[in-house]
Amino acid sequence: MNDSRERVELLELRAGPPVRRVPLALARRFFQICTTAGAEAVSSAGLTPQEFAVMGYVNPTDGEPDLDQSALAARLGVDRNSTSLLVGSLEAKGLVVRRVSDADRRARLVRLTPKGERLFHKLHPHALELQQQVLTVLDLTERELFIDLLVRVIEANAGRARPGAGRRKRNGNGQIST
Repeated sequence: MNDSRERVELLELRAGPPVRRVPLALARRFFQICTTAGAEAVSSAGLTPQEFAVMGYVNPTDGEPDLDQSALAARLGVDRNSTSLLVGSLEAKGLVVRRVSDADRRARLVRLTPKGERLFHKLHPHALELQQQVLTVLDLTERELFIDLLVRVIEANAGRARPGAGRRKRNGNGQIST
């Protein structure tokens, strides 16, 4: 796409408004669909998909209990401040606890409380089911290939996966620079 006059196909979808046939537009729409499915799974418990993702990363069954907040931020793909806010919200709900690391007094380790474990195990099967429903338009082989292709694209572009990338910068007064 070196010629700025090259036209990008506009996809007329069966449902919803047209979308440009470029990775960013399609990824954004796919993200919206997955986020909505995630919200449907956890909103009845008063959680956001991101809060539930925190619970997923620190659950004792297949997560990493006592994960430090910096590592949690990296796994979530968000900045440390956003992670702190997510963990604080879950802590206020009695679903996680934070403690100071014995190895590094600056690090805060996060784990589910017993109440958090019960809620995670209650919501997790339905959350997985809704994520799989997003892909039911594909047969089983296509689903596996689709996930494998997503992983390959993500791994090949890991350097571009930076929290806050693409946001407009704020000036010294906290205003968004134009």
